[in-house]
Amino acid sequence: MDYLLIILSLMCLIIGLIGSVIPILPGPPISWIGLLLLYFTSIIDFNYWILSITFLFAIASLFFDWIIPSKMIKKFKGTKFGIYGAVIGAIIGLFSPFIFGFIIGLVLGAFIGELIYDSKDLKRALIATIGSFIGFILSTGINFTIALCMLLLTLKILWDNSAKLF
Repeated sequence: MDYLLIILSLMCLIIGLIGSVIPILPGPPISWIGLLLLYFTSIIDFNYWILSITFLFAIASLFFDWIIPSKMIKKFKGTKFGIYGAVIGAIIGLFSPFIFGFIIGLVLGAFIGELIYDSKDLKRALIATIGSFIGFILSTGINFTIALCMLLLTLKILWDNSAKLF
């Protein structure tokens, strides 16, 4: 049973790493589930504090997905119309047949939202759109870093306990 939990743990960690880049999957929370599965094995020495701290990072990553892009839109002089447009565009983009439909939807949604607010100020709409894209890149980078750290931490724990595994 322990080996099955270890395999499932590694699968969750890899899916979490992929999910940190693909917007439809919550990457760090899935990675944390992998750590939780590893915690339940009887042959791996695992610290409860590691599980608690990584849980806080996984929950924080969910907020980063929404807060960072909206803050970047505001920083780049965007309005609530741009924020709402980015969210609506991102949701619509998830269902598009394009590989990066989420990103395209987010950018177009922010741009259209800003144009709805003020159709005469094209330059400001473009700048706010750039802000939404930068915010998306930042939040994706943070999520990827968190998921990668969880995977590397798991590999370190497995390496340290390799004598018990074989």
